Amino acid sequence: MTDVIVAEGLRRRYSGGYEAVAGISFTVPRGEIFALLGTNGAGKTSTVELLEGLAAPSGGTVRVLGHDPYRERAAVRPRIGVMLQEGGFPSDLTVAETVRMWAGCTTGARPTGEALDLVGLAHRAKVRIKQLSGGERRRLDLALALLGRPEVLFLDEPSTGLDAEGRRDTWELVRRLRDTGATVLLTTHYLEEAESLADRLAIMHRGRIVTAGTPAEVTASRPSRIRFKLPEGVGPERLPLHLKAAAEGGRVEIRTHELQDALGDLLRWAADTGVRLDGLDARSASLEEAFLEIASRTDSADLDLDLDLETAR
Repeated sequence: MTDVIVAEGLRRRYSGGYEAVAGISFTVPRGEIFALLGTNGAGKTSTVELLEGLAAPSGGTVRVLGHDPYRERAAVRPRIGVMLQEGGFPSDLTVAETVRMWAGCTTGARPTGEALDLVGLAHRAKVRIKQLSGGERRRLDLALALLGRPEVLFLDEPSTGLDAEGRRDTWELVRRLRDTGATVLLTTHYLEEAESLADRLAIMHRGRIVTAGTPAEVTASRPSRIRFKLPEGVGPERLPLHLKAAAEGGRVEIRTHELQDALGDLLRWAADTGVRLDGLDARSASLEEAFLEIASRTDSADLDLDLDLETAR
């Protein structure tokens, strides 16, 4: 099976008529990390719950490992792992006791020590849940999601509460799981996380997917930028005309879709004129910039549509 997750025209409507997922379609092939992004209320969690089989779709179809995850839950559940945004554990149990309890409900569970080693919690095995930090609880959430050696792993905000080191360790673990054949679908508000981890991603807004592709494809629509500071008495008007620049507070910024060519021209001009470019920084557009532009553009389009409808009334 090439695609282990297939969603076609997927919809989820709540009582009162609110449609959180408005007819989305996407596929995730085996051995891929796929990130589902969006602003709060975009429909990410509602979508993931449909994929996990926690609710039936209001419309469209979803297949996980070839099965309907809601109607054929018994065929899907032993083969997936789920890490929710927040787990609920008995506070007086130790970490090891919690894992053993969970293992009793899991088909083919890993040994407790192995599960804790995976997430760096082996040294906290005898500590009670109530004594764990927020980041350690997230590590425990991940350990429980991995207990059954899942073929498909759903991660909902996996690095929330983790420090920088814990986040990097989690990223490395997710990559290792992908490299051994697991398929990972994650939601995250950390755009750096999606940019670093995801093979492909989709950005949702108001229940719809507004763009999808590799991180590089999604950011390609945004121009790269070059920033620097010119010496006193040298204004940005002295730059070559094709290097259109904006200046603010002594800083100069050039935006371009041809970063290598523009940077080469800028450096040659600086060398020819003897001008020093202090604080020179050149970089491609980030996923965060693309995300904010997409959200802003979509909000503006929605506002225009709302105004048109109000005028029509």
